[in-house]
Amino acid sequence: MDQSIIELVARIADALERLAPPVAPPVTLDGADAFVWHPNPPAHLAPVTQVSRVDIALLKGVDYQRDILLENTIRFARGLPANNTMLWGARGMGKSSLVKATHAVANQENPGSLALIEIHREDIRTLPDLLNVLRAQPRRCMILCDDLSFEKEDSDYKALKSVLDGGIEGRPENVVFYATSNRRHLMPRDMSENERGAAIHATETTEEKVSLSDRFGLWLGFHNCDQPTYFSMVEAYAAAMQLPISAEDLRAHAVEWSMTRGARSGRVAWQCIQDIAGRLGVKTA
Repeated sequence: MDQSIIELVARIADALERLAPPVAPPVTLDGADAFVWHPNPPAHLAPVTQVSRVDIALLKGVDYQRDILLENTIRFARGLPANNTMLWGARGMGKSSLVKATHAVANQENPGSLALIEIHREDIRTLPDLLNVLRAQPRRCMILCDDLSFEKEDSDYKALKSVLDGGIEGRPENVVFYATSNRRHLMPRDMSENERGAAIHATETTEEKVSLSDRFGLWLGFHNCDQPTYFSMVEAYAAAMQLPISAEDLRAHAVEWSMTRGARSGRVAWQCIQDIAGRLGVKTA
């Protein structure tokens, strides 16, 4: 063969190799207890060396929800059956914080048994791909989707429905799915689509969408807290950080802070403590 043709073919082969997407590395769950799912090619699980979490003892006003979720999570970490869980309700009341805290407790009792995997809302349509990756893993995995909700025209919820319950493959035995949302049924409660639609029964469209939330075995509701609970949150954070401030001054600042925010919640309490710590010159971890 002519040498020039051989050189041309070699250059073409090199160019094609450069254009080809990189080969995805094998997925493993070693080296970390938490990961973030990145579906864009090459799809991979990025390890998180330090999870942003709050100690479970500092989460006040959610004792009932804490006990149920902790029991479900520890049971799953021990290799026993557990339910997918929806944590819904008032914003800032510790829904995602409770999930991350229970993950930490479960791994303290059973070291390395449970991997926490975060999937972003915009990537929820790739959840079947993630489950296929995790299906072959020996480690048990807890998937978290924070602030999950869908709009009327959003069809991603259909993929989630089949994955959670009803798909031909089913949810892998080593995976449980936790989601947090401000909406109880993940959908806007707008009935006008039934009024304008041509459904034989007025509730058909709503029932089809609400059935998504039925796929979660556990529903845990979070509600706005009263002032004593808010004070207990602020005081617990202040004690944990050893802030040099009197109880009277702490509560006075907490009241002022909640009034400026127009709300009382765990998030508002934490933001209040951050402000106090900054004023006192105390560094937070």
